[in-house]
Order: sequence, then structure tokens, then C-alpha cells
Amino acid sequence: MEFLDHILEEKRFFYPSKEFSKQAHISNLEEYLKNYKDSLENSDSFWLNQSKQLHWFSNPTIGCKWNWDLSSNTIEHTWFEDGTLNVCFNCVDRHVENGLGNKIAIVWQGDKEEETKTLTYQQLKDEVCQFANVLKKQGVKKGDRVCIYMPMIPEAAVALLACARIGAIHSVVFGGFHAHALRQRIEDAECQLLVTSNVSLRGGKKIFLKEISDSAIDENSPVKKVIVVKRTDDPCSMQPHRDFWYQEEMESASKWCPPEPLNAEDPLFILYTSGSTGKPKGVVHTQAGYLLQVAMTHKILFDIHENEIYWCTADIGWVTGHSYVLYGPLCNGTTTLLFEGLPTYPNPGRFWQIVDKFQVSSFYTAPTAIRALIQHGSAWPLQYDLSSLRVLGTVGEPINPEAWMWYFEVIGKGKRPIVDTWWQTETGAIMISPLPGASPLKPGCASRPFFGVDPIILKEDGSLCLLNQGGSLCIQKPWPAMMRTMWKDHSRFIDTYFRKFPNLYFTGDGCRIDQEGDFWLLGRIDDVVNVSGHRIGTAEVESAAVSHEAVAEAAVVPIPHEIKGQGLYMFVTLVDGVEPNAELKQSLLQHIKEEIGSFAVPEKLKFAKSLPKTRSGKIMRRILRKIAEKKWDDLGDISTLADTKIIEDLCQDE
Repeated sequence: MEFLDHILEEKRFFYPSKEFSKQAHISNLEEYLKNYKDSLENSDSFWLNQSKQLHWFSNPTIGCKWNWDLSSNTIEHTWFEDGTLNVCFNCVDRHVENGLGNKIAIVWQGDKEEETKTLTYQQLKDEVCQFANVLKKQGVKKGDRVCIYMPMIPEAAVALLACARIGAIHSVVFGGFHAHALRQRIEDAECQLLVTSNVSLRGGKKIFLKEISDSAIDENSPVKKVIVVKRTDDPCSMQPHRDFWYQEEMESASKWCPPEPLNAEDPLFILYTSGSTGKPKGVVHTQAGYLLQVAMTHKILFDIHENEIYWCTADIGWVTGHSYVLYGPLCNGTTTLLFEGLPTYPNPGRFWQIVDKFQVSSFYTAPTAIRALIQHGSAWPLQYDLSSLRVLGTVGEPINPEAWMWYFEVIGKGKRPIVDTWWQTETGAIMISPLPGASPLKPGCASRPFFGVDPIILKEDGSLCLLNQGGSLCIQKPWPAMMRTMWKDHSRFIDTYFRKFPNLYFTGDGCRIDQEGDFWLLGRIDDVVNVSGHRIGTAEVESAAVSHEAVAEAAVVPIPHEIKGQGLYMFVTLVDGVEPNAELKQSLLQHIKEEIGSFAVPEKLKFAKSLPKTRSGKIMRRILRKIAEKKWDDLGDISTLADTKIIEDLCQDE
């Protein structure tokens, strides 16, 4: 019967302006509710009708076929299985054929301010066809796996689209991973070709990707060919008959390569997502359902119109980069911005300088980036003209209300709607989000499910949570962009996502629904702490801490407690210019007591210069748990940390 205690109240509402709602794709809640009801009650007809916005070689007549039945150990689902199409054709060719060949498809801003590039849809088509022919020359064909290990440069987008064009399955590995992680992913997917670059530039530093790649590939590797983009003039080793320069191969390649007709259920890509332990999970996404949902969510939730500049700050190595840097925007014929650098280099105004420079209209980033910029103060964004912005978005984790308010007031000038999106690598596309022209906005609230998404919130015993009772967020039926399986491990797929609550997709996230029917994400269920009988989601305690004026970021983990069962250990980073001291510590603890209650006051509080994060910006709480318990020699794998030097600072006892 256990459920999560709801311990924070948020009463603020912000409504979209009448001017914004009038031109929005969905302009009021009544319109949303009508379409949402239809998407659940008449699912097949709804999605078959929506599928007409894609270009098909043969039109589908079947919507969803699914069988979720753990009693027979069967978890299967397909969408549009009798249709054929090509994702690359939908993202590139059809726009050229519709007269948009001269429209800019990609704007690229390099790590260095002076490095920029644009590709029109015609130019993108030419380069994609050329690289598709390069792949075919190296023996790559439909169904083969290609590993892409690259910086955020236009050639990365070309490589993904070229794979999609010929039906090869791409497996992108984030350019911040090192040799061991790269080798794991190459070997599991049995990639026969690797696309990389000699160097990656990030925050003024060089990362020698080719050197790392060579360490990941030995004579037993499935990789037999390597294509290398010359990002800089820095030399790198090139093995004869195995390694080829991208630029040289492209010179002799034809600018025409026919798009391969693919079944809607053919795999499009594998993307590895790592848990705290065990080998990475190879999430498999297929063609049509994935493309349709990422395009629809991109268009509707960011309210995309003609001639807008859209910028998602994610790296192409993560699912957000796949779905909302590349496939969704290009399917909609949008101009999408790629950024190679960091938000704080060469100064904390970099994001806002780029918004000003390119007149960005939609901006989509992670709460961790927002909090990092809050730490540097509001003076930086105030130096730039942000009037081009229409819609703001967040992705990756629940955003705490105070960071939401800063984003809304300082970046959005109190006028731009924020779409606080919830989704996962496994879901493929956004699942729960406000509608910018229709939803009353609540700081920190994910709002309502997207069309076709049928969520339910359950207690530990599987019974339904009541309003404002936090529990496990599950989904009751398939949606088009849903992962189909784990690469070569369907049993693990079933056990990970369908075993805990039989015949339901278990997201692993905590959630509650408020009295208006809006969804509030409470963080990972793994991050629930039981303090004196109170089951607390650590995200709410962290949110309370960050609402203190001196705090930039906070992370809370459990520690054993003889009386309470578990206590809380809080790690805190402070706003620039604020010095840690005993008085501030007491002020912060008192603040949490006033915001939540005495039961949520941490047993221990440690000021930190920074927190251990992955290169995508997520806090690695499993490492903080080990540090809190003083298990300093048992931190596990720290190779994915963005900066391993901070561990020494955190391990110093007070």
C-alpha cells in the first residue's frame, strides 16, 4: 500500500497569451482533450490518419498490433507494419522536391566563435547521398551496423542520415566516452564500420577521438573500416587499407544514391543507455512510428512554424540529439541549429550570444545547464537580445520550480511558455508535456500526456494511487515511438520494463497527478528514501534546497540511520561569490525545515565546488551514495564522469 509522500506545494500559474494561443497549432485545452480522447479510443484510425503527413512508398493499412502477456513471456508491438518508407527521404528529399531546396536545413556553430557553416536542404541531400555511396563502397548494406563516434559537427548529421538512406543501422556513441565504453558498444552491436574524426573541440580543449578509437579497435574487433573526418589539421595515425579520410572519399562519390525502401518495423538505430551497473542496454528504435511521433511532438510542442530557427542544445550522441536535433526538426522541414561547444565557454553568456546571433525562436535545453548558468547570475543573459525567442523547453530530468522561474523570467521575460518535457531514451519521443498555446503552466510540472500516451500511477502493491499520491509511473499500451526491444536481449527488455508491474511498461520514475489532472515527475524510483516512515522523493528535497538564494545546485542521497532507518545526506554547490560557512549551513537546513518539514532536514550537508556528472550533465548519484557512506575505494566505474578530479575533493572528510 506504500506510496510516495508529496511534500512540496506549488501554487503559481501562468497562462499563455491570447496572441500566442491564437496562432498555436493547439490553441486551447478543449481541442487537446478532444484529440487526446480520440487518440486513445480510436487509436488505429487516429494514428493512420496522422501517418499521412509522412511520405510512404506503400501506405500502411495497419495501425498498432500488440501483445503484452507475461504469462506467455510475450511482449511485442508493431506500428504500420505493412507500410514502406525511407526516413532520410522524409527528412531531406521531399523538402527539396517541394521547392525548399534553398532553405537552410542546418546551422552549425563551432566551438570557436568564428567557425560557422550552413547547409541548405539541397546541399544536405547532396552530401548525404555522397556519404551513403561512401558507405556502400566500403561494403555497408541494409541491416549492417555502423558506429558513429563524432563531435557535434555537420558531418555527424550527414553520417546518421546516410545510414538511414541505405537501411544501415546506426549506433551513435557520445564523443565524451573513452575507449572501453566505445569498445563495449561496437562489440555488442557488431559494427563493421566506424565513423569518427581526428579531433573533437569542446570548451577550447582538444579530444583526440581517432586516438581513442584506435584503442577501442584491435584485430578481433568487428570494425574493419574507419572513416575519419579531418576536424582540424592535427595529425593522427591512419592504418592503410582500414582508415580512410572522409573528405577524400567524398570527392569521388556521386551526389545521387537512391533511398532504400524500408519496412516500417525495420530497425533505424541502436542507442546504448547505461544503468548504474551491468553492461549498457542497446535500445532499438524502428522507422515509421519513431519518425512520426518525434515529428509530431516537435511541431506541436514547440509550436513550429515557417522560417523559424530551432535549437536543441543536446549532443547527437544522446536520444535528445537523435529525436530533437535531427530527425524531428528535419522531418518538419525546420532549420535546426547544431552547437559544438559548452554553455560556459568562453564565458557563461555563450548560449544567449548564440540565440542573439542566429535569432533563435525555440530553445530546448537541460535543467542542469540552466542551474549551471543561474550560478553565474542574470547579468550574462541580460547582455543579449533574446526577443526572437517564442518557446522555451527543458529535457532530461524534472526542473525545480525556482530554476523554472529564473528561466521564465530572465530568459523568457515572463512571456515565453516553457514546455517541461518528460520522456526517455526508451520512449523515443516526448510523452508528457505542456502545450505552449493551451496549457496553464505550473513551475516544475510536466502537465499532460501527449496523444496516444496512456499513463497510470501505481503504489508498490500495484493498486492505483489517488490524487497527489506519488507512485510508479507506468504506461498501459504501446505508443508509436516506443522501443521495440534491446539489441540481442529481448529477455532483458521484458525483465527491465514489464516484470515489476505485469503487462505494463514501468518507466522507473516516480510521479503524481494533481487535482487539475496535471503530472508532476518526482525523480527516479531508485532515489526514494524512507525517513521515519516517510517515503520521500529526493528530487523534492533538492528542489527545496535550490530555492535558497545561495544555492546553485543540490543532490540528496540516503545514508543508514539507526533510528530513522535512513537519513539524508545533501551535497550543495553555491552561487558564484557565496562562500560556505557554518552560518550558511544552518540557514540552509532551517530553510528546508520551513519549506518541507523537520523530517526532511538532512543529517549531513556538504558544500562542494561541483558535483559528479556524466558528460550529458546528469548527476551521478550512485557515486555520491558511496561517498556519503565513506566507501571511497568502491566507487565503481567512473569513466563516464565529465571531470574525475572532483572526486578527490568530495572524498575529503569534514
